[in-house]
Amino acid sequence: MNRRAPVPRADSWRRGGCDPRRALLVDLYQTALAAVDGRTQVMAALAQSVTAPTAVIAIGKAAPAMIAGAYAHLGAHFHSGFVTTAAGYEAPLLDLPRVDLHFGDHPVPGAGSLAAGVALRRYVAALPPALGVLVLVSGGASSLIEDLLPGVALQDLQALNAWAHGRDVPIQTLNGLRRRLSTLKDGRLAALLHGRAAEALVLSDVPNDDPSVVGSGLIAVQTAPPLPWPSDLPSDLVTLLTRLAPPSGHRLPARVVGSLGMALDAIEGQARALGLQVERVTERVSGPAAEAGVAFAQALLASTADLIIAGGETTVVLPSAPGRGGRAQHLALAAAQVLDGQPNAMLLSAGTDGIDGASDDAGAVVDGGTVSRAAWDGESAAASLRQADAGRCLAASGDLIHTGPTTTNVGDLLMGLNMSDAQWARLAA
Repeated sequence: MNRRAPVPRADSWRRGGCDPRRALLVDLYQTALAAVDGRTQVMAALAQSVTAPTAVIAIGKAAPAMIAGAYAHLGAHFHSGFVTTAAGYEAPLLDLPRVDLHFGDHPVPGAGSLAAGVALRRYVAALPPALGVLVLVSGGASSLIEDLLPGVALQDLQALNAWAHGRDVPIQTLNGLRRRLSTLKDGRLAALLHGRAAEALVLSDVPNDDPSVVGSGLIAVQTAPPLPWPSDLPSDLVTLLTRLAPPSGHRLPARVVGSLGMALDAIEGQARALGLQVERVTERVSGPAAEAGVAFAQALLASTADLIIAGGETTVVLPSAPGRGGRAQHLALAAAQVLDGQPNAMLLSAGTDGIDGASDDAGAVVDGGTVSRAAWDGESAAASLRQADAGRCLAASGDLIHTGPTTTNVGDLLMGLNMSDAQWARLAA
């Protein structure tokens, strides 16, 4: 078999390599993360608030960072805290006193999620009636905490998730069904706090930054009519949903303190300050990850701008035995097939939470040599996409981005850079 000569590994910039364009994309990604950091955004939002004794409830992947910001503002007025997050995200909590920490399960709710739901109910019930409450919600909350209605078992909830992950089911549809099984979602946590002085701050990872959608509506009942059930929803789940009568919910006053739009604003501002021509895709990226990756790569090659930016959340239909990676890596690898052989184009696809699907990586930066580098190591981009194993292929090509868990979660970011060496040299000069 004839193989092309190996192309220098795409992560060479980490080891002092010579292509600063890759480093620029990663730096812009870090700029976005800093702009929606949970701690700083909560501190800024509370800066004008009157300080009073307050209990703080924080749920989601960014919950530890958000409650750290609340603690920094409240100081001695911090009564106590309740946090549910994913394992690995707890670092901002290490020096905080009087915080009850729980680990839920993600992306599929599990026993830890149910235990956290029970603990949250007990925490709220034990609070002094006159005590104010601040609720902090971020992406991931839908899976990380749950308390099921009578007659609903964990197996029912997991069956719903398994059905959704085996199809191209938008997260809005899945969360719309999840909330019908819950005593906390669709404004029912807000209902538990009704009558107290309570408000909420939100890091949004959903379209239109609707507080009634983040975390399946822990803090706000959804005012829009519920989505119709998908036609292929299993009959046993249809029967279960039909016989349930969920309690009514409530709505807390809420402010969005971080969003995908804010992250993109930060990227755009920094890029323009550096002299780049920027094209921003206004439509939120959604749908199948591979299709979105192909479309974005094609748009990058057709654009006259130096940098194209976008964001959103895509889906991947998982086979029975999926491999390594998640939707951001899947999208990047599909895009790499379009960029194959292009000398000037590079594309970053990464989640703002720092963890993409079944991997420890945030996403990837791919370029015109990604496919050939992977092939040199015996990996096929096409086969990896069929097997939902993009992470394995991107590890072989050296394209993965690793940040570890971040302090935010507002969705996925996409950036495409198309600049020749000569264009870059003129910019750098």
